[in-house]
Amino acid sequence: MYKIFKPSRIYLILLLIASTLGCTPINRNTRGITQNQIEVPTSQTTPNNRNLNFIAQVVEQVGPAVVRIDSTRTVELSPSQERILERYFGGEVPTQGRVRRGVGSGFIISPDGQIFTNAHVVANANQVSVLLTDGRRLQGKVLGVDRVTDVAVVKINATDLPVVRFANSDNLIPGEPAIAIGNPLGLDNTVTQGIISATERSISGFGAPTERLEFIQTDAAINPGNSGGPLLNSQGEVVGINTAIIQGAQGIGFSIPINTARRIGEQLITKGRVQHPYIGVQMAELTPELRDKINRSDINLQINQDKGVIILGVARNSPAARVGLRPGDVIESINNVAVENVRQIQQQVENAGVGNTLPMSILRNGSRQTINVRAEALPQREPS
Repeated sequence: MYKIFKPSRIYLILLLIASTLGCTPINRNTRGITQNQIEVPTSQTTPNNRNLNFIAQVVEQVGPAVVRIDSTRTVELSPSQERILERYFGGEVPTQGRVRRGVGSGFIISPDGQIFTNAHVVANANQVSVLLTDGRRLQGKVLGVDRVTDVAVVKINATDLPVVRFANSDNLIPGEPAIAIGNPLGLDNTVTQGIISATERSISGFGAPTERLEFIQTDAAINPGNSGGPLLNSQGEVVGINTAIIQGAQGIGFSIPINTARRIGEQLITKGRVQHPYIGVQMAELTPELRDKINRSDINLQINQDKGVIILGVARNSPAARVGLRPGDVIESINNVAVENVRQIQQQVENAGVGNTLPMSILRNGSRQTINVRAEALPQREPS
């Protein structure tokens, strides 16, 4: 889970205690609150004659499939850090000085113990344990971690476990009820409720390293320890994985859409890793202001149009560099699809997949050209 906070400079920090995470900006297009009328289920009488509202029904149904995840990570100390600790502890460095502990959440997706959570909850962990609602604590094995999308899969050895059901997160409408279950600040099985505040939300402007994602925004209360827990609809179906908040704000939390998480999770389960296609360009959407700024600069570029997507930078040794793409090129279409914003280009690259060639129509100094660029796997960053 990330915290995003202001005011002086915007930073992103993990909501998981003492954990860290590790590409180019994407568009901030969002679908905000509409005036659609959303019907909320009324209370029903359960078989044991208890009248439960829809939130209590969801919790009773899904709660057993939500787990607590505890992780420990050994931190390598530098020689100077070792000497400082030895000075204070009489020559014997305490174990806790080298170990970072974290707590997060997750939810069971298969009866044999596959669990979805956040990458930052378990990345680089030496030990992962999973606490079930029935009191059992089981050792967890990390099947795979994807830092780009902050999705991870953990496996425990168990059978006949309760599992969640998935919704189609593409169908979410702002204003729908949203329920979060998790372990904020170590308070196990905490339930909060709110609404879907927005969909297709980009938080790259806040410094998030997951700029390839478009998040679900919710005002259901999310706190440190909620990382990896489910965001649910009124039918008790998972719509997202809770991952980030803006510190200092009230009711601004973010979840990874479950459709994205399932796509990533399937690759982690079958391959142990995820390959994200990339071409290696930094882009921005042209505006009259950006055009004028570029034309007045000393970089010897003259841009005539004020719409489209301009390449600001090309990564060294990237697919884009190898085919001759340059800063100042304006992308008109990619893979034969006309584009107007960065998000559309990113979608086309993601849809193409690693190893496939995308024809790209560009304007360079007023001349239109077609360049074929082959998407490659996004280079893996060193774990932090």
